[in-house]
Amino acid sequence: MVSTVKKYKVFLIGLACLGLLTIFNRSLGTKALSISARSFVEMLFIIPPVFVLLGLLDVWVPRESMIKYMGEGSGLKGVLLSLVIGSAAAGPLYAAFPVSAVFMKKGVSFSNVMIFIGAWSTTKIPMVLFEIQSLGARFALTRLLVDIPGIIIIAVLLSKLISKEEIKEIYENAEKMHH
Repeated sequence: MVSTVKKYKVFLIGLACLGLLTIFNRSLGTKALSISARSFVEMLFIIPPVFVLLGLLDVWVPRESMIKYMGEGSGLKGVLLSLVIGSAAAGPLYAAFPVSAVFMKKGVSFSNVMIFIGAWSTTKIPMVLFEIQSLGARFALTRLLVDIPGIIIIAVLLSKLISKEEIKEIYENAEKMHH
């Protein structure tokens, strides 16, 4: 029982806060509950397909190929592939993290994992198309021309600033997720 409570501590605290909010402000609590329920349902439709695709990636793509194309020595090829995969990905940002864990398990370099997450969050193709339509091509392309080098610079800086031991620990945690 105690381990279950520990495991779901954050969820239970959130639930308690939602309960308190509802007690003190019924309309705001009801609205928060409605938003939470909608988000939960959205997750139920997104997470299963993501995990199916992750399973296929894990089984079908050999580790050697991932290391060759996106690993430590992959250079520009790995950077471009990380950008393209992240930009073409579908779904909310929280779906990028299980994908990143599989990438780590497959030997993708830390900087390329960071580039992938950065691309997923800022350069998605549907978002760019929406921006072109809503805000104009000049704005959308200017944003991309600023964001893409920014993503790469941040990924390289993170790879240099985070110690090898911390990166190793991150990779070990990603490996544990699959056991």
